[in-house]
Amino acid sequence: MAATASFLEEELCCAVCSDFFKDPVLLKCSHSFCRVCLKKFWEQKSSRECPLCRRKSMDDPPLNLILKNIVENHLKHKNEAPEKTEAPEKNESHCSLHGEKLLLYCVEDQEPICVVCQTARKHRDHQLCPLEEAVEDKKEDLRASLIPLKEKLEKFTKLKQESEKTAKHIKSQSQHTEKKIKGEFEELHQFLREEEEARLTVLRVEEKEKSERMKEKIENISKHVSTLSEKIRDIEKATDAEDVSFLKSHCVAQCSLQDPELASGALIDVAKHLGSLKFRVWEKMLGTVQYTPVTLDPNTAAPWLSVSDDLTSVRYTGVYRQLPDNPERFTNFAFLLGSEGFNSGKHSWEVEVGDKPEWDVGVAAESVNRKGGIAYWPEDGLQVMTLRKGDEYEACTSTPTHLRLKRKPQRIRVQLDYDRGEVSFFNPTDMSLIYTFKGTFTGRLFPFFSPCVNDDGSNPGPLKICPVKVSVTVM
Repeated sequence: MAATASFLEEELCCAVCSDFFKDPVLLKCSHSFCRVCLKKFWEQKSSRECPLCRRKSMDDPPLNLILKNIVENHLKHKNEAPEKTEAPEKNESHCSLHGEKLLLYCVEDQEPICVVCQTARKHRDHQLCPLEEAVEDKKEDLRASLIPLKEKLEKFTKLKQESEKTAKHIKSQSQHTEKKIKGEFEELHQFLREEEEARLTVLRVEEKEKSERMKEKIENISKHVSTLSEKIRDIEKATDAEDVSFLKSHCVAQCSLQDPELASGALIDVAKHLGSLKFRVWEKMLGTVQYTPVTLDPNTAAPWLSVSDDLTSVRYTGVYRQLPDNPERFTNFAFLLGSEGFNSGKHSWEVEVGDKPEWDVGVAAESVNRKGGIAYWPEDGLQVMTLRKGDEYEACTSTPTHLRLKRKPQRIRVQLDYDRGEVSFFNPTDMSLIYTFKGTFTGRLFPFFSPCVNDDGSNPGPLKICPVKVSVTVM
């Protein structure tokens, strides 16, 4: 009965809208359609033809009263029938149109259907498959789509962990750097305080000496004033005496004292104390500080390297530190770079290598690989000189160039002439040229360093950037 009712409902549905007929009209080809559906179809096609058989129809189709009455009676009977209460599972697993169990899946329409739907015009000639097979295929598709999602989740999880580690490192870096800044300025403040006290002491000593000298002079002058005053009184008294007495006590009004003069250099030498004071203090300060032309960048240092607080030396520790894996950091090799890159001009710096049996110094392109493998040659962005086994010097060209040195240098001078495309290495003791790389540079170049590993304990020393003497020229 259910199948018969379902088939009847299928025949009472318009082929255009797939819903029950509303004001059905009858074409000459005997096909019926909703009046509104047929009108819209003709307007879209710009042709009065049957939507099913494509037969032309010039006249306005009449209302199909019989079909209209059948549809209205069917809907009235259906609405008056008591509603069936079915469990949600049964409603979901049965066709809402025909009441049959959903056993098939229409691939074109992407929906489950029953066996009655299979023969309906809507799904006729469509690709069908068993519902269980479609479910399994869909689940397999979902499982496949989970793989890239899980991979992306893993990446985001790792990035979150790395970001949290970076946040902690930023705080630690800030605290350490703040402490160092305060320490450096405290040294400067202490220098200035000591310099101030020393100069004030010199001023006080001069004041004391000149004050005492002036006091002695004032005392001597006071004595001379008293002597002269007494002599003047005696002479004035003599002029008042009688003639005989005057002649008997006559004295000569003469003085052997020289005329008084204010001695030169009695005042504080203000010019000596204040003249170019700031410049002279700054000039003296230059003797207490050091300037290095290259500063090491700890954010590029491999986790096994330790950079000094003043960022001028680096050594291999062999201890892996938990540092952020930031893009600038080398992770596979014991490398690090200088903090400033160059894209023009001439630049030079000296590296103290001492008696280390192994080291690398040179320049690296900003684009050099920092996370994977790297080859020691210019094509990979490196112009580097190396020492191995204590006496094997090489320039890392495409085919390594063995270098013969007359003496073992304690320092290596690296000289970059960016505009000429040259990187040269010298022994600064006698400025003898060791080797020159020649090429063309396109991006920024950074000073490159590696103290090399120290697994057997024979290579513990650091690499140090040598300070340069600072001089002041007054024009």
